[in-house]
Amino acid sequence: MEPLLMLRTAIVLLAIAALGGLLMAGMRFSGRAHPPPLITMVHGLLAGAGLTLLLYAGFTGHLSGGGWLGVAILVVAAAGGLVLNLGYHWKNQALPVWLVLVHAAVAVVGFLVLALAVWNPPA
Repeated sequence: MEPLLMLRTAIVLLAIAALGGLLMAGMRFSGRAHPPPLITMVHGLLAGAGLTLLLYAGFTGHLSGGGWLGVAILVVAAAGGLVLNLGYHWKNQALPVWLVLVHAAVAVVGFLVLALAVWNPPA
C-alpha cells in the first residue's frame, strides 16, 4: 500500500472512531451510566485498527517526527480508553465523567497533531 494512502486511511479510521466516541460521550452526559457494548467495541476496534496502521507506517519509515508525536499521544488516549472499558464498563460501573473528558481531550490533541503532520509534511 502506498505510504501516504496508508496514513490517510488510518486518519479516516480514527475519525470514524471519534464519531463513535462523540456518540458515547453524549450518552454518558445524558445520564446513562455507560454506552451499549456494541458501540464501545466498534469504537475500540476502529481506533485500534487506525493506531495499528499508523504504527506499521511508522516502523516502515513513513512517519515524520510530528506523526510520531501524534501516535504517542494517541497511545496515551488508548490507555485511557482501556481504563474506561476494563476498569468501569466491564464491571458495569458508571464511567467517570472526568475520565471520559480527559480521554476525549487527549485523543483530539493526538488526532490533530497526527493529521497536521500527515497533511502538511515537512519540506
